[in-house]
Amino acid sequence: MKKAFALTSATLLVGSALVATATGTSAAPPSPAAPPSEAQAAARAETHIATRPADIEAADGETYRVYRATVDGNGASHVRYDRLYHGLRVYGGDFVVHSKPGGAYDGASVGLEAPLTLSVTPKVTAAKAARTAEANFEGTRTATGTPELFVDASDGSGRLAWETVVSGWAPDRQTPSRLHVISDAQTGAYIGEFDEIETVAGTGNSVYSGAVTVDTTLSGSTYSMIDPLRGNGRTCDMNNGTSTCTTFTDADNTWGTGATSNRQSAGVDAHFGAAKTFDYFKNVHGRNGIFGTGAGVPSRVHYGNAYVNAFWDGSQMTYGDGSGNTKPLVSLDVAGHEMAHGVTEAVVSGGLTYSGESGGLNEATSDIFGSMVEFYANTTSDPGDYQVGEKININGNNTPLRYMYNPTLDGSSHGCWSTSTNSIDVHYSSGPGNHFFFNLAEGTGATAFGTSPVCGSAPAVTGIGRTKAAAIWYRALDTYFTSNTRYVNSSTPANTSRAYTLRAATDLYGSCSTEYKAVQAAWTAVNVAGNDATCSTGNDFSVSLNPTSASVNPGSSATATVSTAVTGGSAQTVALTASGLPTGATASFSPSSVTAGGTSTLTIATTTATPAGTYAVTISGAGTSATRTATFSLTVNGAGGTCSGTNAADVTISDNTTVTSPIAISGCARSASSTSKVEIHIVHTYVGDLVVALVAPDGSVYNLRNRSGGSADNIDTTYTTNLSSEAANGTWTLRVQDAANADTGYINSWTLTL
Repeated sequence: MKKAFALTSATLLVGSALVATATGTSAAPPSPAAPPSEAQAAARAETHIATRPADIEAADGETYRVYRATVDGNGASHVRYDRLYHGLRVYGGDFVVHSKPGGAYDGASVGLEAPLTLSVTPKVTAAKAARTAEANFEGTRTATGTPELFVDASDGSGRLAWETVVSGWAPDRQTPSRLHVISDAQTGAYIGEFDEIETVAGTGNSVYSGAVTVDTTLSGSTYSMIDPLRGNGRTCDMNNGTSTCTTFTDADNTWGTGATSNRQSAGVDAHFGAAKTFDYFKNVHGRNGIFGTGAGVPSRVHYGNAYVNAFWDGSQMTYGDGSGNTKPLVSLDVAGHEMAHGVTEAVVSGGLTYSGESGGLNEATSDIFGSMVEFYANTTSDPGDYQVGEKININGNNTPLRYMYNPTLDGSSHGCWSTSTNSIDVHYSSGPGNHFFFNLAEGTGATAFGTSPVCGSAPAVTGIGRTKAAAIWYRALDTYFTSNTRYVNSSTPANTSRAYTLRAATDLYGSCSTEYKAVQAAWTAVNVAGNDATCSTGNDFSVSLNPTSASVNPGSSATATVSTAVTGGSAQTVALTASGLPTGATASFSPSSVTAGGTSTLTIATTTATPAGTYAVTISGAGTSATRTATFSLTVNGAGGTCSGTNAADVTISDNTTVTSPIAISGCARSASSTSKVEIHIVHTYVGDLVVALVAPDGSVYNLRNRSGGSADNIDTTYTTNLSSEAANGTWTLRVQDAANADTGYINSWTLTL
């Protein structure tokens, strides 16, 4: 996809063909029933660029290369481009061309405020740029790269600059550093710098996720901490050095003791954090791992000597052992935060520029998804919250790094946008983005997670929930953000986080929907204003699913309820289809079309030949005025069956009733284990009402809980049970009895690992 083409004032060069813009033609757009390929999407975009050069602030002497192309389930497409000016890379010149289903032009996301007009002949030599870079490096320098001449347009305008990478070690002599120093190629002046190595430094206690399930690889009689389900991501022991890392191995597949004195314990947390981050992005957002390629993330623990730090270096996670080598920094949200930087780097060409407001949005993105990973993991030892790094005690006084509900509580972050937000450290300019997300998800005022104030006289905000808020943020990042997107941008007001999240909300939930209006209110509440597009007064609707995911064995099926709602105007007929299904799987709807406001039952059926994996299935609702989509995450268990399973379908628990939730195990040709795990997540306002049992395929009952816990809320517990007398294959049933009045709830999900 790295094809380049050149645009002049009259022509567009695509490959070896020269096409006149005044009479340019392209292949007929693909049928709406068949979404275009990435190559077709790029061809669409090139045609739009040729006929609308002003929309991307085109200049003579430029060429453009496709960075990545994405196609929505309804056939809309979004193609990201890198820009070269007279052969030089333009940092901040990236743009996205959007096409509607069928191929019509749908606008562009552009960071430049005007076409580039500058000389590309430097007055400062590369040697002088290298000396400037070396002078700004702190620590022990080991190498200086050859300076690259490029166009720095990170602020929306262009200037000729040198970028020099200086490598070495930070002043602590343990943290690696790859410092990018930017200097003016005409004056020699220092412009700025950023380090590839994303660090979390401080003195804190190790955080463990409790008893968790980790996926490992068996070779002969030895288990290795290599995750075969997530791109073979491995976890290894640095043995308190800085070079060699040895993959953890074990004879019985029972890892660690929960104590930091056991070297495997920190490895368990790191391995678990990498797995949950991988699963979150894949199952929730349909992204195939951090890098989008299915590859796993390596995790290195026990790095350095008394190393009070953890860092992401662009390809792997590294964790130090903290003060006295007894406090590993393996916090779940820290892992999610740092690996989310990898997502941002992969999704946006050049990443979000790591300075000012763009850098703040970069950090906010990692804070947001780090917190969402913590909620997704749903452990009792480290439940989800909106504090960042609350477990590692980085400040030494048991306070977190950042507070998303009120960023000013850390003493440095901005909770409201101001003209000075662009001039502070990126960890503090993340505040308005973090605060916006909390308001959008949970609302303002007093909440279960903390009190969120509004800025100035802004009205209160009613939250739309974490799931929708995260979907909007990811959609904006994936589809609309450019490398220099800001909160507020007077020169290019369309290139702002407010504008792009509103467009994302429109894509997902409809123009002028409740979610759209909540995005507006949440930005206003943090003092980020904008020139929002006028809401459509036409007919519109939304599509949602319950549940949004399921795991099945090959040959089995999963069901979900497809709900539609009128978000504008009058109800219309909505025809339902599915795309993105794995080989051998089919989807059916009953009924196949509904009137907006109605529901349908989706059934996805697999065959024994359906390959194992997790698939993002796009459910599209085509109305007379728009097409809206929702994503269903389908996990097909391993070929030949599996010895574990999950049922994520909600089951209502009413007063004085008994309900059940089944999991079918097949292809596990052995007895269950003496240390089988039953992970249960039940939402209930008085757990002392509940009797919980596991029923084996032969009818044997294993009591897990009998009206214990009193008035406490919810059960989020993993039970270890000796099931060695049972054959693994068959249907296992979770049975829950509510034995009292007044309090109710539901089975949220449960997982059985035999």
